[in-house]
Amino acid sequence: MATSTRTTVKVGERELSVSNLDKVLYPEAGTTKSQIIEYYARIAPVMIPHLTDRCITLKRFPDGVEKDGFFEKRCPKHRPEWVGTAVGPGDRGGDIGYCLMDEPASLVWAANMAALELHVPMALAEDLETPRAVVFDFDPGAPAAMKECCEIAVLVRDVLASVNLQGFAKTSGSKGLQLYVPLNTPCTHQHAADFALAVGQLLEHQHRDRVTTTMAKAVRPAKIFVDWSQNARFKTTIGVYSMRARPEPTCSTPVTWDEVAACAAGGPELRFLWHEVLARVEEHGDLFAPVLTLQQTLPGGG
Repeated sequence: MATSTRTTVKVGERELSVSNLDKVLYPEAGTTKSQIIEYYARIAPVMIPHLTDRCITLKRFPDGVEKDGFFEKRCPKHRPEWVGTAVGPGDRGGDIGYCLMDEPASLVWAANMAALELHVPMALAEDLETPRAVVFDFDPGAPAAMKECCEIAVLVRDVLASVNLQGFAKTSGSKGLQLYVPLNTPCTHQHAADFALAVGQLLEHQHRDRVTTTMAKAVRPAKIFVDWSQNARFKTTIGVYSMRARPEPTCSTPVTWDEVAACAAGGPELRFLWHEVLARVEEHGDLFAPVLTLQQTLPGGG
C-alpha cells in the first residue's frame, strides 16, 4: 500500500499539513489535489465572503470524481481548532455542528480532504430563519441544455425587473444555471419559496413547452425545471466559485447578463474550468459581490 506523503504549507498565519498532492482526483483532465488546493487558496479572497457565517456542507471525493462522493454536514472531529462550527438546520437526528469556512486556510483544509464541492444555505448561522437571497435553480431536461437555461433566465430577469428587483446569475458548474435575488432584508424561507414558485408558474403558463415547475422527472425532458424548492430552510445550493465533481474541474461561476443573453442567442456555452475562473476574477473581480450587500424586498412583505 502506498504511504501518505505529507507537506506543511502556510496559509496566512496558519500552518497546515497536506498530503498526497500528486493524487489525481479528476482522471479525465489529470487534475491533481495540488491543483485543487491551489485553486481554493487563490479563489479564497472572493469566495470566503460568500461562505462566512454560514453552515457549510462538504461533499468529499477522496477517491476522485469517478467514484461516489459523500456529503458531510457534521464538521469532522479531526478539524483544526481554528475551524469553527455552528449549529445549522440539522436533521431528524437532532442538531448538527456544521463547519464555518471564514478564512482562506479553512478552504485549503477542506480541499486537502478532497471536499471538492461546498454547499451553502441561503441563511446565516446566526439567523437560520431569514434567507439572505432567493435562488432560482434552472435544471435542464435533455436535450435542453445551457442555452435553454439562459433563455429562461432572461425571462425571469424581465419578470424581476417588472417588480423592481435585480438578479445575478452564475453557472452551477454542472449542467444548469442559477439566479440569485439578493434580499438582505427581513424575509421568511416560505415567502422566498412562494415567490420563486409564483415566478416559475407564470413562465410555465406562458411557455408550457419550455418550462416546468414540477419536480417529476417524467415531465422534464426538453424543458427547464425552475427549481423553486431550493429556497427551503434545510436546502443548500452549490456555493459560488465551488468546484464540481464533473469529468472536468468546472466551477460554479458568476456570469454577466450580457454573457447570459449571448448564450441564449446561441453564443458561447457558459462553462468554466478552474484556471479560467481565476482569470475571470483577475479581470472582473467578484461579479457576485452585490448578492451580499444589495438590499431588496419581495412583493407582499417578508
